[in-house]
Amino acid sequence: MKILILGAGQVGRTAAQALSREEANEVTVVDSNEEILRDLQDRLDVRTVAGNAAHPTVLEAAGAAEAEVLIALTSSDEVNLMACQVAFTLFRTPTKIARIRATEYTSRAGLFGSDGLSVDVFISPEQLVTEYVARLIQQPGTLQVLDFADGKVQLVGVRARTGGLLVGHTLSELPRHLPNIELRIVAIYRDGRGVTPRGETVIAEGDEVFFLAAQEHIRRAMAEMRRGDDPARRIIIAGGGHIGYRLARTLEKSNQVKVIERDARRARKISEGLEKAIVLHGNAADEELLIEENIDSADVFAAVTNSEEANILAAMLAKRLGAHKVMALINKPSYTELVESGSIDIAISPQTITIGSLLAHVRRGDVVRVHALRRGAAEALEAIVHGDERSSRVVGRAVGEIALPEGASIGAIVRGDEVIMAHHDTRVLTDDHVILFLADRRHLEVVERLFLRSTR
Repeated sequence: MKILILGAGQVGRTAAQALSREEANEVTVVDSNEEILRDLQDRLDVRTVAGNAAHPTVLEAAGAAEAEVLIALTSSDEVNLMACQVAFTLFRTPTKIARIRATEYTSRAGLFGSDGLSVDVFISPEQLVTEYVARLIQQPGTLQVLDFADGKVQLVGVRARTGGLLVGHTLSELPRHLPNIELRIVAIYRDGRGVTPRGETVIAEGDEVFFLAAQEHIRRAMAEMRRGDDPARRIIIAGGGHIGYRLARTLEKSNQVKVIERDARRARKISEGLEKAIVLHGNAADEELLIEENIDSADVFAAVTNSEEANILAAMLAKRLGAHKVMALINKPSYTELVESGSIDIAISPQTITIGSLLAHVRRGDVVRVHALRRGAAEALEAIVHGDERSSRVVGRAVGEIALPEGASIGAIVRGDEVIMAHHDTRVLTDDHVILFLADRRHLEVVERLFLRSTR
């Protein structure tokens, strides 16, 4: 697949890295900064073109006429929108995805589509991150909470700790402790390495465990697995930018929320848009301010400013002063694992969150949802089954009969409103939504081929 990526910022580089690793893709990256492009070309198997991403001559030189997918990820909404429009008008590029941050664009009905601007899909990293963080706060004890099948199924990551149902028990024991709840453990990571989940597998203290379950069963399952994690009530948000403001608006209806913003003008502005949340003007890394605002009674401290260094320092300080759970927004992938091994509970990676939304629109087959796990090394995806027993490699077959590559597994099937945890004898039918886990993304192409329309 020929893919054109506009913008070599953090998100653009992450997208280029993820997509260029797949042999079937030919990736071209456009950016105005030649130094960044040279660095990118040294590290990845991509073609680069320097210039303004919205200019017709630049798009033409980058191969917009042959590209199957254009992904506009520059820092400017207007450049992204114009690039998509130019690509469609001059080159008839089939699929155009744009990063759009301003709600003034995304909230207007009819602005995009056949009668509007030529953007097939728009993504808002800020909104995706807001939703992701909100789910983590609403599900105490979780490391990741990912939705599939319109929220009917969730994939949840937890850290096993002594006192719950996980540590010291085999996986085969779980059904006895969780009657009337069907869940499937699809992945276990121990000291950064994958452990294949089997019935006799014993979970150890500190293991990172991922399980699938119907959304209505998640809270009960979590209550048993992580006893002692009370619902979050008091939230302190460091940073009143796009993400901090959206997060405060989302959480203030059901939580006690405080926002700390160091820019006085911005603090006044967001306070006017919030109904219940309290906005404080100050530095979130100010120890006296945190103590004054009773940081030791905060259930969650989320540092989401534009500076990852400031986020790391503020989160570490908040943890030392007694905050129960701390999160930090971190852009550099190399920092993520480093800080999670220390005093920060969860490192939030906007790139990892955003890339899943992008990948769902460039996958072959009818893949409707993709989530990156373990900083992109693994993936969980949702694919819709098409065809019949003659034209499909999966329709009518039991899960145990499907030729999945090593490390890939089918965790659940959603059939209409019914959620079915997959077993070896569960049969796959037309129009099923199949949720798969891939421990190794290098096997992705094999999995995609299984769900292509009319594969025979």
